Amino acid sequence: MEIQSSSNNVTITGNIKSVSDFQQIKQCIDGLVSTHKHIVLNIKDSLSITSSVIGYLNKLVLKDNIDIHMHIGNEQLIELLTDLNMVSTFKAKKV
Repeated sequence: MEIQSSSNNVTITGNIKSVSDFQQIKQCIDGLVSTHKHIVLNIKDSLSITSSVIGYLNKLVLKDNIDIHMHIGNEQLIELLTDLNMVSTFKAKKV
């Protein structure tokens, strides 16, 4: 997995599958939320997302009032978020 950020945009390529992936994502987003209340996550091709990432993003939305918009490139991941009833929470859409 690779992660890049620019302003309030975070782009993730590759599969999100390990604890170190979660730590990278958390570290990157933690740096952004201090100055941005609106974050755009571009998840280009990951097939899934770990529960720790989902929990962390859920906390940002529900507790910290961070506005997250997910742009998902993989149909399987959008189906997973649909099954978990998280599409509206993360404002996820297929791109």
